[in-house]
Amino acid sequence: MKLRTEIKIIGTPEQIWECLTDFTSYLDWNPFIKSIKGEAKQHAKLQVQIDTMTFTPIVIEAIACVRFSWLGKLFIKGLFDGLHSFEITPLANGTCLLVQQEEFKGILVPLLAKKLKTETLAGFHAMNKALKQRVEQSE
Repeated sequence: MKLRTEIKIIGTPEQIWECLTDFTSYLDWNPFIKSIKGEAKQHAKLQVQIDTMTFTPIVIEAIACVRFSWLGKLFIKGLFDGLHSFEITPLANGTCLLVQQEEFKGILVPLLAKKLKTETLAGFHAMNKALKQRVEQSE
């Protein structure tokens, strides 16, 4: 199962990347991900808090100003795995397209599908809007 959101942001890929990877400021602006500890470096282990849940994904890709992704799993691989990614694509007139998506796999996905399609998707949209506001206000 895959969730996908996108938003256009007035700003450079560098501005979006800087905001997205400045984990220490998440509490100030991010309504979905409360905190991330760790580095946006390939193979790094992160500690991500969403609401009351904390998990420890591994960074799969960290291509500055282009793509950032991590793979998280619940307990063991194959139970509930999520590949979460952010992609930044420059458009015309100083605008970029941010795509935030996650692909879920595992035996628990069908049981959690309704919650993912409502709460998690709403969280993606809320984060996208807040990121847009933060980047555009820094212009």
